[in-house]
Amino acid sequence: MTKETEADLTGVEARVSPKPAVDEIGGRKLKPATLMMGHGYDPALSEGALKPPIFLTSTFVFPNAAAGKRHFEGVTGKRPGGAEGLVYSRFNGPNQEILEDRLSIWEDAEDALAFSSGMSAIATLFLSMVKPGDTIVHSGPLYAATETLIARILGRFGVHWLDFPAGATREEIDAVLSKAASGNVALIYLESPANPTNALVDVEAVSASRDAIFTGANKPPIAIDNTFLGPLWHKPLRHGADLVVYSLTKYAGGHSDLVAGGVLGSKAHMDTIRLMRNTIGTICDPNTAWMLLRSLETLELRMSRAGENAAKVCAFLRDHSAVEKVGYLGFLEGGQDARQADIYRRHCNGAGSTFSLYLKGGEAEAFAFLDALKIAKLAVSLGGTETLASHPAAMTHLSVPDARKAALGITDNLVRISIGVEDADDLIADFSQALDAIGG
Repeated sequence: MTKETEADLTGVEARVSPKPAVDEIGGRKLKPATLMMGHGYDPALSEGALKPPIFLTSTFVFPNAAAGKRHFEGVTGKRPGGAEGLVYSRFNGPNQEILEDRLSIWEDAEDALAFSSGMSAIATLFLSMVKPGDTIVHSGPLYAATETLIARILGRFGVHWLDFPAGATREEIDAVLSKAASGNVALIYLESPANPTNALVDVEAVSASRDAIFTGANKPPIAIDNTFLGPLWHKPLRHGADLVVYSLTKYAGGHSDLVAGGVLGSKAHMDTIRLMRNTIGTICDPNTAWMLLRSLETLELRMSRAGENAAKVCAFLRDHSAVEKVGYLGFLEGGQDARQADIYRRHCNGAGSTFSLYLKGGEAEAFAFLDALKIAKLAVSLGGTETLASHPAAMTHLSVPDARKAALGITDNLVRISIGVEDADDLIADFSQALDAIGG
């Protein structure tokens, strides 16, 4: 923000500081967990309030007509970069802008945008990038609603798609991208770990393949849904991704009390996506943004505790007689897991707290296990303070055709579990009695 622009900002608009008061001390760059306590906000500009107020207003007063014109040049895309001040709550707001500044810190991204849900973030991304006749190349499986959006909804408007399995090798990725290159590939979209199988995508291989096959203006951006491991355990921008997508409902929100989404990346890509968000109005509301600011302050603590709990719980589940397999990233070794173990070693800082549990049996055994749980809640979603368990084949991925579910490993004996921050031994006791209930 220029000094000239700062001089134009008055009243509510001036309550948001564009930069943190302190982002380094003695040459030491402060860590994200520290910056979450104040980055982008100056209490002196809001009556000394320690936390940002919730700005419940639909519109903002311009200091003069010239400033209004300048802001709308950014909002409409006549001048790239978005508005330089506050305009209208469909475009921006103080709470959302502070949230976006803080989200960027976790991924070392140039810019970030907040949305009303994870799917509104994904839909806005797709709508800003593709046109009829274009192709989206994606990894599989994806979250069911994302697959539906690509194949059934965008497909109605002439958008095509090709996919490769999450654990594909460089050669397999090359084959799919080379085939897609006969048309216009507008976007490469990844999800890693994949929902719900926990399979990892080799982002570095995808990036290398993209760079080898596409050049210049024809090079499609790589976007990745980082909800399962981000931002603590995986930072895709460091491995070749251009855009990172989040359901902020999950770990970022972390208390199962809000719905929101985010996209992070370069300013150039964010400008394109922001213009679409401004048009269709998929920004998150100020109250949700404020709640996310609260949650980001404990993000590292919550994710760390949940990750430690998951390691203990999975160690127990792996040896139980009723369990066929535990799809936990911390168990990846050699043999048939060698490819996944290599990706994990190069890409990830931790195994996360969401995993796939394959029981001996089928739907009946999975349902019996789920119905017997006492501490863990039978609910979809993940990344909250409480432990959740669900049945993807019958719930989140019910709309996926049976043949595709079978090909992707979304079987009737698969239960998805997201570990929370409860006592680990209490959770083990709960899972133990639930497994005993199915005769294991």
